[in-house]
Amino acid sequence: MFVDRRGTAEPQGQKLVICCEGNAGFYEVGCVSTPLEAGYSVLGWNHPGFAGSTGVPFPQNEANAMDVVVQYAVHRLGFRPQDIILYAWSIGGFTATWAAMSYPDISAVILDASFDDLVPLALKVMPDSWRGLVSRTVRQHLNLNNAEQLCRYQGPVLLIRRTKDEIITTTVPEDVMSNRGNDLLLKLLQHRYPHVMADEGLQVVRQWLEASSQLEEASVYSRWEVEEDWCLSVLRSYQAEHGPDFPWSVGEDMSARGRQQLALFLARKHLHNFEATHCTPLPAQSFQLPWHL
Repeated sequence: MFVDRRGTAEPQGQKLVICCEGNAGFYEVGCVSTPLEAGYSVLGWNHPGFAGSTGVPFPQNEANAMDVVVQYAVHRLGFRPQDIILYAWSIGGFTATWAAMSYPDISAVILDASFDDLVPLALKVMPDSWRGLVSRTVRQHLNLNNAEQLCRYQGPVLLIRRTKDEIITTTVPEDVMSNRGNDLLLKLLQHRYPHVMADEGLQVVRQWLEASSQLEEASVYSRWEVEEDWCLSVLRSYQAEHGPDFPWSVGEDMSARGRQQLALFLARKHLHNFEATHCTPLPAQSFQLPWHL
């Protein structure tokens, strides 16, 4: 499905949002409604084997299908990669991160209720005595390594974490620290800002991630008295001197307090909480483009 809004008065219609659905999700009733209601041009597609799509949804087939979708958007619909946004829900994060890795000029990536790696989620539903077998089987046949792929993308990223998620938590939905979206954020920040995310930075970001409500999140943020203007100045100065390509060495000669403030600032820019369960549709007003310098 393609909806073209380039001819409307809404400026966001000039951007194409390619939507990647979750497991058992179909573009006809899936996450495409969120960017569509927000005024963007949208392109939806079904996983191989879903609805009218042929094939089976193994990782390489998924990647092949996503490749065709991006090529169609560029060569048939006429969108430049710089005007394409990838938006994925849940397991759709695999194809979105694959496309981001494979098409580095893509404008931005938004991952909603997604995860870093399938293995921990597979282990939680299988007997502990099968741990070795499950790990090897997933790695060989269903290696959905979202974090590894996302770290090979240089552009803006926004993660949406659902604080009552019953699917991508490894314990219970109320245990927000078992949400694998946390691990996706930490792996991304540790790759992009390794010195900032050393011991002190990692510690305060983990404290911030423990917050399961906006009030708790704001409390942690204010406790560390993050000076946002200073953080922006540090990041912009580094980018002006060293260029935009990650990983950055910013924070290497910084005090522990400075790294802590910068780590919290970056975490808040890259992850937004949505107080909902896994399958609750994301409201159009919550669809935001990722932060970038």
